[in-house]
Formats: sequence, structure tokens, C-alpha cells
Amino acid sequence: MKGSLIQLGFTILNIVIFVLLLAGLFVMAKKHVSFSKRVFTALGIGIVLGAIMHLAYGAGSKITTTTTDWFGIVGNGYVALLQMIVMPLIFISIVAAFTKIQLGEKFAKIGFYIFVFLIGTVAIAATIGIISALVFGLDASSIDLGSAEQSRGTELAQKAKDMTASTLPQQILELLPRNPFLDFTGQRTTSTIAVVIFATFIGFAYLRVARKQPENGHIVKRAIEAIYSVIMSVVTFVLRLTPYGILAIMANTIATSDFGALWTLGKFVLASYAALITMFIIHLIIVSILGLNPWRYVRKVAEVLIFAFTSRSSAGALPLNVQTQKSRLGVPEGIANLSASFGLSIGQNGCAGIYPAMLAVMVAPVADVEVNLQFIVTLIAVVIISSFGVAGVGGGATFAAILVLSTLNLPVALAGVLISVEPLIDMGRTALNVNDSMLAGVGSAKLTGNLDKKKFNENQYNDLSTDY
Repeated sequence: MKGSLIQLGFTILNIVIFVLLLAGLFVMAKKHVSFSKRVFTALGIGIVLGAIMHLAYGAGSKITTTTTDWFGIVGNGYVALLQMIVMPLIFISIVAAFTKIQLGEKFAKIGFYIFVFLIGTVAIAATIGIISALVFGLDASSIDLGSAEQSRGTELAQKAKDMTASTLPQQILELLPRNPFLDFTGQRTTSTIAVVIFATFIGFAYLRVARKQPENGHIVKRAIEAIYSVIMSVVTFVLRLTPYGILAIMANTIATSDFGALWTLGKFVLASYAALITMFIIHLIIVSILGLNPWRYVRKVAEVLIFAFTSRSSAGALPLNVQTQKSRLGVPEGIANLSASFGLSIGQNGCAGIYPAMLAVMVAPVADVEVNLQFIVTLIAVVIISSFGVAGVGGGATFAAILVLSTLNLPVALAGVLISVEPLIDMGRTALNVNDSMLAGVGSAKLTGNLDKKKFNENQYNDLSTDY
């Protein structure tokens, strides 16, 4: 009884401290402290609070579990609101891009460049992932599976069985929006790409109406712009909750992380971040090749990358992604909408490129598969194909890994060994994913002569949370 009261007392104390910290962030907002400073403050406070709880109570203690459950009201609630706006935002962003047709006859060229950037970089990312896995000597056969890992492995094997039950042509058909209203609910693994395809059809239909029936086209355009404004107003409200959500998410993540597993799987974590950092450097090299200042680019995108890193949601970062491109990097709104939206379902460098490639090399020795040139070339090709449709949704990296491993006839269940360090790796993957879509937007705008170089080069930084 006494022990229960002590646990309750510490839990209440933790919650009171958490509420006071939230109040502090609210006061900062009232004093008009910039959005980026509030986000960074929330990030730092969340890490410190989580670390103190982890050291004081332990990751698996009842106090920690109960406390983080209450913290989850803010953290998980924030994530739920992000998920709420994702599908409508993807849809309206793509359709709105078609209405902003100042792009004129270059529209097809812009779409082509965005596609090339997304697919080209995911091929490079897969190559980097393979090299990193080989350099670090990753081998799944040397790792002992605990009960949690075995359970996760069994779950993944079942998912793989379900996903690969159909033929390749049938899998391709699954990408199509058979029922757009169902896909808006996100119930299918391919819902995101289906919404993207549906929005693209609507966009091309608008162009046809605008060309043949200008009056009706004008009405449709005004309607789309009105809906876009409403959606963006909702987005603005959700984004202003970002500091509170990040504080809760980081506190929960640090407090409940299994650092023992991190020690065991440290080599994979190091290899992953070595690959992620290398790929980010390659992104900056591409920026330099485009004739743009990479340091200025980093300063302007840092805020949205921090958000993506902490939230672990490429889709949730979509609004900030678009705003960063438009208001800081000088990318026209239409191109920004297209690159950010298509980047959610095509060619994600972290989740669909590096991760499944590293996993395949790691698992190959278990299946007595030699990692030779033929295997590497095949793996890169499979990664490129699998990057369509499954990346960018919840568990996108997992689905991409399942597709790659099952296609290569590698044991999917061994992917469960990474369950303990998955959140930590997912942070870096998500940030790289978001940066890749911004790179696609900047690169496409530059190559087609649509980039506002003056805006890109200026040192003024707009508040991303209030630009709508």
C-alpha cells in the first residue's frame, strides 16, 4: 500500500512538472518568441526530462509507464492531429498545384525533374546503405533474438505473407485508387500513393476543363483555392501545437528507450547514421552542383528537419516542408506542393532507400546468399521499385523492408531484431526523407528557371507557423 502511494506521488509530481513546462512554452508563445526557438527549447527540455525519468525510475518501471501514458495525451494526441490533416493536405496540395499553372508548358518537364530527383537519389541512397552495411560488417546471424524481437519477427513474417500473396501485376493494381474515400482513411498500405494518383487525375481533369470551358475552370479554381485556404487554416492551428507535442514525444522516447538494446545493436545504429549523414552530404553536393549555397540551404531547412527528426513523420512535416520551400528557398508554390506531396510516396531516401538495403545485406549471410555484384545490382533495382507507394505511410520503412526482403527470398522475420532501436533510427530516416523532397523541389525549380534566387539568397527567415 505504501509503495503504491509513493508511486502515485512520484507520478503526480512528474505530471505537475510536465504541465509547468507546457505552461512555460505557452508563455514563450504569448511573448512572441519565434517558432523555431520554441521548437528547439521543447526538444531540449523533453530530452532532459526524459533522461531524468529514465535514470530516476528506469525505463520499465510502473512510475515511468504511468507517467508516459499521461504524457501521451499531449504527444500521441499531437501525432493524431497530424495524421488527421495528412490525407486532405496531400490531396488539396497536389490539386492546388495544377491550378497554379504559371508553370505553363514547363509543367511536364517539372514533373519529370521531380521524379528524376526522387528516384535518382533513392538509388544513390540504396548504394550508400549497401556500402555502409559492408564497411561495418553487419551480420544478423551473430545477434541473439529476445522474446520481443522474436514476436516482432513473427509479426513481420505474417505481414510479408499477406503482402506477397498476390502476383506482381496484382501488387501494381493495389497502387490504384479503387475507392478514393477508403484511401482517404489510410486503411490500405498503399493509401498514400492512391490519394496522390487520385489527386493527379483531378488535377489533369481541371486542366482539361480550364482549357475547354474557361468559365467553369475559373469556378473550379476558386473552389479549390477556397478549400486549400480552409485546410491550411487547420494546418496552422495544428502546427502551433508543435512545441508541446515535441516536448511530450521526446520525453516519452528518452524515458522508455531500451539503452541496453542500443548497446547490443550499436553497430547497426552507427552504420545507419553513417549512411544517413553521408546521403545528406550528397544532397548538399547536389545543391552545390546546382549553383546554390549549401550552407544557406542548411540554415533555411534546419527547422523543418528538426521537426521531422523529432516527430518521425514525413507526412506530418508536409506543411512545414511546403512553407520552407515557398517562403525561404524561393520555390514556386506549385512545384513545392508537387515535390513535397510526391516525396511522401516515392523515393524516400531513408525509409525506402538506405534502410531496406542495409537490412538486406545484414540478413543475406543468414540465408547463405553471397553479397556479390549481381546481388547488389538486383538489390538496388528492387529498392527503386519498392520505393513506390509504401514509403511515407505509417510503418513505411517496415513495408519497404518487407517488400525488398521477400522479393529477394530473404528471411523477413530477422528484421524484428531491430525493434528496440527502430525509433532512434527512424528519426534520422525521416529527416533525410523530408530533405530529399525539398531537394527535388529546389532542383526542379532551378533547372526549369522557376527558382527565385533572390529569396533563396536573402537572410530573412519567415516564421513557418504563421505563413498561412
